[in-house]
Formats: sequence, structure tokens, C-alpha cells
Amino acid sequence: MTSPRYEPRTALGRAVNAIEETAIAVLIGLMTIITFINVPVRYLFDGVPLAAPFDFIVLPKLEFLWAVEMTGFLFAWLVLIGISHLVKLSANLGIDVAINLLSPAGRRALGLASAAVCVAYALLLLKAAWDFWAPFANLPPTTGRWFPTGLDFGALGQGWYEVNDTPMPSWLRFLEDVFNEGEEYEKLPRVLPYAVLPLGALLLLVRFVQATLRIWRGTQDRLIAGHEAEDLVDERAAGAGRGGA
Repeated sequence: MTSPRYEPRTALGRAVNAIEETAIAVLIGLMTIITFINVPVRYLFDGVPLAAPFDFIVLPKLEFLWAVEMTGFLFAWLVLIGISHLVKLSANLGIDVAINLLSPAGRRALGLASAAVCVAYALLLLKAAWDFWAPFANLPPTTGRWFPTGLDFGALGQGWYEVNDTPMPSWLRFLEDVFNEGEEYEKLPRVLPYAVLPLGALLLLVRFVQATLRIWRGTQDRLIAGHEAEDLVDERAAGAGRGGA
């Protein structure tokens, strides 16, 4: 028994899966569009004359300085959401030669042990992510070095912190009343792009708990799949068999 292919069985599971896949596709699309537009803007519309014999033409200068920063934010969202999505699909790459030498009971025990380590890691990551993001949302971080022992209500809110380059869009002005006491933001507030840190850590924790339950119930015996090459070989062999027939 190995990690099964993910197939959502309920309407909620299908909806969540569709949302995750759509979000990942949108993030990749936005990164591609912004990066593509940034190239001609930087090299053509820089307010300098063109090369001879067209040096009499001066293209207007356009500002697109926030493209690199925004692409970095989108990439962070892509990675942190994509990690939990891959855990759900059991698509983590891994070497399972030693695992396959064990008995079914041994594989299950080792799978539970590795899942427990991953759950503990996700919990630590969630605490660190919350403690980093919470001040930007004017929320209390947790106390305790490794595990939360309470909430630090004495921590100063940092909702007024902005990013470096990305301008504040007009349709997000309502955030000024929520996080900045009505004061105007010139740049995008950090609370928004950094929100993926606790969100991604929470999703990762949920997916690891779900994987642990699947191993406990016996529907799979490991966290990893990593058998894409074997699947391709099987598909090619099946296709060749049909062609020969």
C-alpha cells in the first residue's frame, strides 16, 4: 500500500480543492503578467530617446517600481499555499526504498512517527507565523518560546507598517479604518501580504493532521508518493500495449 491519489469525495472537498487550484493558477498568472509587463516598461518607457535614427522620439516615463516586490509577495503566497496542497495530494517527493523493505506494520508505524514529527513542525511554524503577523494586524502575539502559553496583550500594534514599493489601491482603503485608525496608507499595509504566513501554516497543519488520520485508519502507509516516474512508465507501457494490439 502506498499513498493513494487524492480524489475529493464530498461537495465541500471538491469546492476546497477547486478553490486551492484556482488560487494557485491565479497566482501564477499574475506573476507572469506582472513580470512580462515590467520588461518593456523598464527598457522602453524610461523617458529617454530611442536609438538613431529614431532618437527624435522620446517615449514617456512609466513607473512600475513595485513589480519586483509584488512578484515576491505573490511567489510567497504560491509557495505557502502550494505546500499544503501538495501534502493533501500526497505529492511530496521522497525516497522510499528503505520503507518498502519493512513489513506493513513497520511501514505504518514509521508513517505515524513521521506524521507526528510533521504535525509538531507545523505547530511550531504556526506559532512563529502568528507571532510575526499578529502585530501588523494589531492582534496580540503568543507568549512562550516554543509553545504558546498565553497572549501578550501588551505588545504594541504595528498596523501602520507599510511595504516598501507597492502603492495602496483605492478599493482597499477600508483597511485604513480597520488597522490604521483612519489614517491614510501611501503603500500597501504589511498586514495584507504577510497574512499568508499564518494562513499557510494553518493549512499545512490541517493537511498533516488529515494525512496522519489516513495512516492511522490504514488507507495509506506513508506521507510521500514520489512515484510520478513509475506512473509515466506504466502509462507508456499501457499505451504501447494498446498500440500493438
